[in-house]
Amino acid sequence: MSQGGELRSAQARDAELGAAVARARDGDEAAFAVVYRMVQPGLLGYVRGLVGEDAEDVASETWLEIARDLGRFKGDGAGFRGWSATIARHRALDHLRRRRSRPVPASLDLHSVEMPGPDTVQDQVLEALSTARALQLVRSLPRDQAEAVLLRVVVGLDGPAAARVLGKRAGAVRTAAHRGLKRLARQLGVAGVTGKGSQTLRQSK
Repeated sequence: MSQGGELRSAQARDAELGAAVARARDGDEAAFAVVYRMVQPGLLGYVRGLVGEDAEDVASETWLEIARDLGRFKGDGAGFRGWSATIARHRALDHLRRRRSRPVPASLDLHSVEMPGPDTVQDQVLEALSTARALQLVRSLPRDQAEAVLLRVVVGLDGPAAARVLGKRAGAVRTAAHRGLKRLARQLGVAGVTGKGSQTLRQSK
């Protein structure tokens, strides 16, 4: 899929999500189920990257808070992804404080996340991330890079939205994601890490 086609597809998914969120806010339980199915895979992958094997429990806490506060949410589908990721991050950090442990990126549930075709370096890295070796490499990334990759690639946030979740500048998050993906690409032997491939990555999302 071309970059333009991929962007249109993402916009269509966010439009569908935004419509479902609006119906769910009005009390439509079936619409809330649609929202859950669309958001949960990426959200769970992000949380798993922060808390490891406790991700299911933290994700459940996240959805309880989302359901409780949904009436106060104002925004579109893309905004909802950022809002839900912010809640998930807060719950994950609370969990880690209770556990008195530092965040350790763990295996990502990427099999359940929709992935585009391998047209860019980012896509090729994602495709390769289904291997056990690649998951070990993700766990070896510096935390800022791992979390930026999770938010940008797994949750599907753009640079500014990911920056709001992390409380950082958008440029810093884009740089961290870029460096993390380049490091993974080098270690996975993905071609096109420099030059045109890097340009494509910088332009994505």
